[in-house]
Amino acid sequence: MSDILVLGGGFAGVWAAAGAVRARRAAGVPAADLRVTLVSAGDDIVIRPRMYQSDPDRMRVPLDRILGPIGVRRVAATATGIDTDARRVTVVGRDGRTAELTYDRLVLATGSQLVRPDLPGAEHLFDVDTMPGAARLHSHLHRLPADAVGDGRFTAVVVGAGFAGLEVATELVGRLRNIATPVGAAEQVRVVLVEREGVVGPELGAGPRPLILEALARLGVEQRLGVTPESATPTGVRLSDGSEIAASTVIWTAGMTASPLTADIPTERDQLGRLHVDEYLRVVGAPDVYAAGDTSAALADETHPVMQSSQHAQPLGKYAGHNVAADLLGRPQVPFEPEPYVTCLDLGAAGAVLTTGWERTVRKTGQDAKDLKHLISAVAIYPPVDDAEAILARADYRSTTWRASADATTTAV
Repeated sequence: MSDILVLGGGFAGVWAAAGAVRARRAAGVPAADLRVTLVSAGDDIVIRPRMYQSDPDRMRVPLDRILGPIGVRRVAATATGIDTDARRVTVVGRDGRTAELTYDRLVLATGSQLVRPDLPGAEHLFDVDTMPGAARLHSHLHRLPADAVGDGRFTAVVVGAGFAGLEVATELVGRLRNIATPVGAAEQVRVVLVEREGVVGPELGAGPRPLILEALARLGVEQRLGVTPESATPTGVRLSDGSEIAASTVIWTAGMTASPLTADIPTERDQLGRLHVDEYLRVVGAPDVYAAGDTSAALADETHPVMQSSQHAQPLGKYAGHNVAADLLGRPQVPFEPEPYVTCLDLGAAGAVLTTGWERTVRKTGQDAKDLKHLISAVAIYPPVDDAEAILARADYRSTTWRASADATTTAV
C-alpha cells in the first residue's frame, strides 16, 4: 500500500485529496492499494473569500461531507513539522498529544496567513483572515451600540487598500449602517481606508482604478494614502504622519505570506514564502513533495506566478492530486494549466468590477459584476456534499469553478 498525505483542509487540500481519489479510481486501483489521508485542524472547509461579509459562521462546509463519501481518511490535528528525509510529518491532536504520520508522497496545501504587524497596540487590531478572526469582528461590530462610546464609535479604519482591504471597506459601510441605524446613529458611520502606497489597489493596476475610486466616493469611504499605522488603542489609531483617527474598529488586511510549514522543505522559496514547483507541481529539490494553493509558486503562464486566491487554489489542488496519484501509480502526469486570469472585486453597495487578464481589462461593472461575484463566491465556489460522484466529477482537473466567469466575460466583450 502507498500513502498520499495531504496537509490542509482548505480549497487546495480538499481538491488535492479528491483529485488523487479520482485518479486512483480512473486507473482501476483499489483504495486498499493507495490510501489518501488529509490532515486539518478544523472540521470544516472555510469559504475564506467571503470572510469580509456579515455572519461569517455560516460560511463553512463540513469536511466529512466531502471527504467521507469518497473514502478520504481525515486526521483532526495540526501539522507542526515535516521531515522530508524520513518522509514523516509531526502532528498535534486536539488532546495535545504528538503523533507522526508517514507518507510516500506529500501534498503541502496549508495555505497562507496574514502578516501580523509589529506595532504598539497590535492586539487591538481586527482581521478577516480566519474564521475566528472574522467571528471576533462580527461580534465586536454588533456590540458597538451598547459598548462603545466617544466620537469614533461607528468609525472603522481599514489598513491596506489592496483586494481584501477594498472589499472589507466597501462592505463595512453597509454593515455599520445596519447596526447604527436602529440607535439613530447612521450619520456617525465613517470608514477610512489607510494605504502606505500613493494609490488605492496598487496591485490591481490602473485599469479598474477609476471605477474603484468612483465606488469609494459614492460610499463615502475616506482615503489616507502614503501613511501607515504607528500604534493602535481600543479607541483609535495613530498614523505615521502624526495624525490620529478616533475609531472603535481597526482592521488589518495588509500583507500575506505562505504557511510557515514551507520552511521545513529544503528548497528555495519566493518573496511570499511559497515553494518553487515544476510543471507538475512537484517541489523543486524535494521530489516526494507537491505544493498546491497558497504554498505553491506555480506559474500560471510563461511569466506570471499564480495568485494567492481561491481561483488558483482550486485548480492547483486538482492538478496536484491527480499528479501525486499518477506519480505513485506510474501513470502520465499532467502539466498545470489554469483558466485565464479573472478578477471580480466586490465594492459593497456600489456593485463590483470584473476584469480579465493580467493587465486587468475591465469587462463588467455595477450590478452585472455584482451578480457574477455572488454566483462565484456564494454558489459555484462551494463543493458538492454527500454525493461521491458529484464530488469526484468536480475534482477533475479539467473542470473549473470559474467557468461561469469565463462564459459571462465572453458575452461582455
